[in-house]
Amino acid sequence: MSMTRPPIQKTLNKETYYSIESDRYYQSTTFFKNFEKCETATVAQLNDIYKPDINQKALLVGNYLHSYFESHTAHENFIKQHESDMFTKRGTLLKDYQIADSMIATLADDPMFNNLYQGKKEAIVKGQIEGVNWKGKIDCLNLDRKIFLDLKTTREIDRKYWNEEKHMWQSFMDEYNYPLQMYVYQQLIYQQYGVMCTPYIIAVSKQEIPAKAVISIPKKRLAEAQEEIETLQPRFEKVKSGFEVPIRCGKCAYCRKTATLGEITSMENLIS
Repeated sequence: MSMTRPPIQKTLNKETYYSIESDRYYQSTTFFKNFEKCETATVAQLNDIYKPDINQKALLVGNYLHSYFESHTAHENFIKQHESDMFTKRGTLLKDYQIADSMIATLADDPMFNNLYQGKKEAIVKGQIEGVNWKGKIDCLNLDRKIFLDLKTTREIDRKYWNEEKHMWQSFMDEYNYPLQMYVYQQLIYQQYGVMCTPYIIAVSKQEIPAKAVISIPKKRLAEAQEEIETLQPRFEKVKSGFEVPIRCGKCAYCRKTATLGEITSMENLIS
């Protein structure tokens, strides 16, 4: 049986973008990377029987920054909705949001950022990659300049992360596989608008005095992301559709939560 999904028809807008129904119908970079980590946990999430623990404070702080650069109205609405999460009982802005204000200021006061970050904000795009429906939301899309930009917050821009599988250090760009996200967005923009846009990451650190950078992605890294999707997507789609049994990673919170004792393990096999 073909795993190709029907042509894109399902309504996708600001209200429906993050719905579980939308996540079931469309693939996204978030859920694709979740499948890479643990198929079983991701299927449980799509079936709405598991909600992963997310650092809500970090998520809200990131959204606070994004809303500022989306529009004045979006930022004011965010503050109204989350006022109780942002201030102490004395009415003082919490430390994380004070740092977020510094992150906002370092970008807002920068001439290069203000020149670059022009275009349609929070632009929703959709299309198909290898016959599978995908969705994406672009922080800033400028079709006239043939570029799109994505805001990323990170602990430190030059922080190193150890890749156990490759036995090498890597940057936050690789740690969170942002080239894959940018490849997907590039393809969806092209399908929707007929314009091949160049992606840029605008990174700002979560330090009290934030660092910032505009980061490009080499074409070879986008090609690697394409190959990654072409290699892994067929199985993920079979798992998502129930034609293949999902594989447990055995290490994530969901696997620990649902684990049962089985064979006895030698003490010499506890670490790999």
